[in-house]
Amino acid sequence: MPVFNPTPCPAREKVFRLVPGSPMGQKTKKAIMRSVELYNAKNRKPGEHHGPITPAFQRVLIAMLWKFHNSRTGYCFPSYETIAAAARCCRDTVYEAIKALEAADILTWVNRFDKIRTECRDFLGRVFTRWQVIRTSNAYCFRDPLPCATGFDPYKSENPPGTLNQEDSYTKGSMKIVVLDPASSLDSALIGLGRACGAIPAA
Repeated sequence: MPVFNPTPCPAREKVFRLVPGSPMGQKTKKAIMRSVELYNAKNRKPGEHHGPITPAFQRVLIAMLWKFHNSRTGYCFPSYETIAAAARCCRDTVYEAIKALEAADILTWVNRFDKIRTECRDFLGRVFTRWQVIRTSNAYCFRDPLPCATGFDPYKSENPPGTLNQEDSYTKGSMKIVVLDPASSLDSALIGLGRACGAIPAA
């Protein structure tokens, strides 16, 4: 009788304090959401209304992308409970959503570990401290679906209010051409000032 030997799953990567990240802006995040729609359309089975990534799973992804993912550093390591509260679902739904999103090649994750000091007692009852390695929340990385991505591009809504968005306002088509009227005394004075400064060629 043949013996069934299942293929072992590859071991999940473990990181100690060092957190991997995937910096991305709004354009990339919106592209990720569109890739979810395409994935559902391609893998929807007969009778299914949405596809493998259900609306609840999409709420989990939206919470991770728009609430917990740091666009500049790329860090994203919320706990299941934190994600569940933001996505208005239970912890088990978060677990299943992350499995489905990883199967769809939307994201991947690694185990995070850290070191803390804990108090212990020896056999004489004396208190001492020692280092203990603990597992913390997972660190998530998102796949960039945009072709020929050249890195992180900041977006205006992700910058503090009042800051420029890597572009001068003149590059956005906001510069206006004003025609001065020499018959007007004010415009004539401005023309003379421009000629004196060299901004307007002499007649």
